Amino acid sequence: MNTDKKINRMDIRLILSLLWIFLLINMAYADILSLMDATSPIRNIMAGAPMPSGRLLAGAFVMETSIIMIILVQVLKRNVNRWVNIIIGIFNILLIVTGGHGLYYVFFASIEVVSILLIIWFAWKWPKPEVNAVSPQKAGVQS
Repeated sequence: MNTDKKINRMDIRLILSLLWIFLLINMAYADILSLMDATSPIRNIMAGAPMPSGRLLAGAFVMETSIIMIILVQVLKRNVNRWVNIIIGIFNILLIVTGGHGLYYVFFASIEVVSILLIIWFAWKWPKPEVNAVSPQKAGVQS
């Protein structure tokens, strides 16, 4: 059996869910590393500096969009799924490239953006389902 054909026939929903999980793990670890960065604004906030209003909610919203996509990919219909993946993907790219600092963040942001571009590409190229024409005899209908 040809391995390439197996990979090419992987369920697009599974591929997208795995990419969202991969993205989420990278985002979380980049955030964890920022806690260790002495120059990170989050360190000042943890030391007692005031947090700008709504920043925690905004951060939660960004993370939740990636978390919910893991499940939405599995339950939404194809056409809606494609557009939701593309829109949420673009939204996440905008936030990733405008956030963070330091070489470690650039490294993680690069991986995250490539992951999202793959998500967008797979969603855009998602093939239409094949319609299997069933003859009346096979369907049990007699003429």
